[in-house]
Amino acid sequence: MNPLAVNALESTTLAVSFALLPLAGAVAWLLAGWRIRKGARPRAAWRDSIAEVALVFGSMPLLFLGLTSREGPVAVQLVPFVDLADLAVAEPRVIVEQLAGNLLVFAAAGFFGPIRFRIGLGTIALGAALACTALEAVQWGFLTGRVVSVDDAMLNTLGAVLAALASRRWWRILSPQAAEMHGA
Repeated sequence: MNPLAVNALESTTLAVSFALLPLAGAVAWLLAGWRIRKGARPRAAWRDSIAEVALVFGSMPLLFLGLTSREGPVAVQLVPFVDLADLAVAEPRVIVEQLAGNLLVFAAAGFFGPIRFRIGLGTIALGAALACTALEAVQWGFLTGRVVSVDDAMLNTLGAVLAALASRRWWRILSPQAAEMHGA
């Protein structure tokens, strides 16, 4: 087996996500149109609508994968960096899945959250930390075959923060005068 190959659940989730992209675009288009009809400026209506849809649509596939039971018992790892150190000797597929997957879980929320809402990096970090703690708690309490790990929570939070930094130039943290000038 190819060590970088995705499993059936992952490939199906990716395929469905890509197949639903036109629906996400249509929802953003309808939402922007509704906002414009209600009197919003077109630029702000489009920005808010695209950010809201992308925040939700971009988060759902990875949250779905994280909330899916697997074979085996639940394992708990509360000592930081142990799971990350174990990756040093893991198969390439496991390394990619663990690092990329955990960094991307809340990346859409981190990227689009501050574009849509007037929130800063600290709020993104705190929100991501709380959300990934809740995700790990759900995995521990309700799912089988999952590893509840402090390293996963740290990577989830880091992914949201890095994504927020990548979108910084489009953040809505503007003075009222700058917002008026930019059509916010």
